[in-house]
Amino acid sequence: MKRESYWLGFVLGFLYILDSITQVRASIHEYHKEAFIPQSNAYFFHGGSEGLYASKSLDSSAAAPDDNPSKGKSSIRFENVLFVRTKESSDKQNAMQSRTGLVEAIILEVKDREKIGGAFIKADVICCTPELSSDGSCNVGEVIIQKVDNPEGPKRIQTFFEGKNQEAKMMAQSVEINSTGMYYLYFMYCDPQLQGTTIRGRTVWRNPGGYLPGKMVPLMTFYGVVSLAYLALGLVWFLRFVQFWKDIIQLHYHITAVIALGMCETALWYFEYANLNATGSRPMGITLWAVTISAVKKTLSRLLLLVVSMGYGVVKPTLGGVTSRVLLLGLIYFIASEALELVEHLGNINDFSGKAKIYLVLPVAFLDAWFILWIFSSLSKTLEKLQMRRSMAKLELYRKFTNSLAVFVLLSIAWIGYELYFNASDPLSELWQISWVIPAFWTLLAFFLLVVICVLWAPSSNPTRYAYPGEAGEDFDEEAISLASGVKVTGATDPVTGLREGLEEDKRE
Repeated sequence: MKRESYWLGFVLGFLYILDSITQVRASIHEYHKEAFIPQSNAYFFHGGSEGLYASKSLDSSAAAPDDNPSKGKSSIRFENVLFVRTKESSDKQNAMQSRTGLVEAIILEVKDREKIGGAFIKADVICCTPELSSDGSCNVGEVIIQKVDNPEGPKRIQTFFEGKNQEAKMMAQSVEINSTGMYYLYFMYCDPQLQGTTIRGRTVWRNPGGYLPGKMVPLMTFYGVVSLAYLALGLVWFLRFVQFWKDIIQLHYHITAVIALGMCETALWYFEYANLNATGSRPMGITLWAVTISAVKKTLSRLLLLVVSMGYGVVKPTLGGVTSRVLLLGLIYFIASEALELVEHLGNINDFSGKAKIYLVLPVAFLDAWFILWIFSSLSKTLEKLQMRRSMAKLELYRKFTNSLAVFVLLSIAWIGYELYFNASDPLSELWQISWVIPAFWTLLAFFLLVVICVLWAPSSNPTRYAYPGEAGEDFDEEAISLASGVKVTGATDPVTGLREGLEEDKRE
């Protein structure tokens, strides 16, 4: 019952993701009647957080009249921000008063977080009280902000309710950012009578080079470089493919498909980031294609490792009875990976729910572990078969592949440990300028593992060194292979008997 409830929740979550695609923004943070949360003696709403670079100083005399005035500027712009209080709250006010409620927008760099609230005056409150205001430290009804040593510290923008009005509209304005850092935006009020107030509108965050968030800026360049690396690998593989096209086996077509998908995936991510940087919103078409191709490529890459480990095309001509299980695992992995990618890339940059992430990351992590266990279990059986058949050339090939794969798995485990440490030691994203290396590592690891497979299974004029005997198009000659590889095979079993035993074992599997 628990298992069925889990998968039902997973499916409903996936449908919710698809339903919310039309609301996607990136550096544009939208608020839809969001409520304020009580904290100490204040009420706050988290309006967003992003890494921002300092504005660049431009020579205004050299700029063309039609140039974008925001070019080179780093800023947070408030657009159509509206605060709505309850009717009960507005009815308690005097219609003749010009200011009957205050909501403040607080912009602060993460390093200045201790300057918000009464910590610096040894008071465990956020809003100023009559006792604290008596010595001139703050004003009653306002958030306490220390601005002693840094005039560019936390910024406050005030918006007042008037008379009995239920709505208060924030003035449209931009706050320029002149210092590089991780910035947080909070909307706060101190008056308990405003309890139940909601916020609507949006804020637009911009870096000097465009709308791309600071932590994602290096990724655009990274994907551009990796797409060129895939192009170079594809060109080398294509030339080798054409040169030995008469000796191509089925496995080579699978490798070609993974290279092509990797090339398309990285190129699409580059153009997706470029468009995001120019417009501030994710282009739906490119993003959906990039997410889907990325999920397909991850799935096919894992299936390629699995079928190679099983000896497909080398030890046996087909996967036999396990074909359906392999395809089912691939389908489930594709769905789980697609759902995770959609949530990660089709939501606000900093609005990825921790609970949603856990529900979507766990299935992918579980399936990855399943793939690894099945791959190494299959490799063990394949090595045992090759050793029994005295196929020394293929045995050496699979030993190299096993050792390479083991190194990549160890690197993955070590990087997961580092990633957990990185996230645990940086809860406020103060290291945002280097956080791009976390996703970049996995892309590079997948690329270099593909390079290793291309090297080991490169097309050649001697396909019998890794091809299944029936697929090579000639009689099986183990001695010829041993001579070609420089390995002397003694005491070899009869190849026909070995093949017959192998086929019977494959059918049983």
